[in-house]
Amino acid sequence: MAVIKVRNTGEVIEGKENVAAFLNKQGVLYEHWDARKLPAHLQNKFVLTDEEKADILAAFQSEIEDLAKRRGYQAWDVVALCEQTPNLEELLKKFEQVHTHTEDEVRAIVAGHGIFVIKGDEQTGYFDVELEAGDVISVPEGNPHFFTLMDDRQVVAVRLFIDPSGWVAHPYEEKEGA
Repeated sequence: MAVIKVRNTGEVIEGKENVAAFLNKQGVLYEHWDARKLPAHLQNKFVLTDEEKADILAAFQSEIEDLAKRRGYQAWDVVALCEQTPNLEELLKKFEQVHTHTEDEVRAIVAGHGIFVIKGDEQTGYFDVELEAGDVISVPEGNPHFFTLMDDRQVVAVRLFIDPSGWVAHPYEEKEGA
């Protein structure tokens, strides 16, 4: 289950209902899929062939289609990151810059772990959402955030898009006093 750490207060939020309520208040969708649906031969595997990625999409097809129908997503794929990922350090440097998008950033973690750092409302400030297998998050369009890996540096996630060709990160600069 996801764990939230509020940076300016040190508050830790745990438990599916508490996490969902906190994120909902911040305008962030949070759901949980049954990660046990991941085929056994793909568990703890972070270097994937195109065929294996297709197997993951097939395993979670009903969940993906349900979320896509409710939220208007038109396309999806699988991303896998680990120590063997070519240019991992360069990718992480790009990911770890606060940015926004002109559509939601959606991730359904099916294996491993990751952290979204999200800018909350004025009172909350930035908070970390530590995600593990089964956690699904949608950071709203225009909301400053970034994604990074946890210490084990392994994640497999389904990404959903309204328009994957237009999914571009726009750098975000804090305004003075913010």
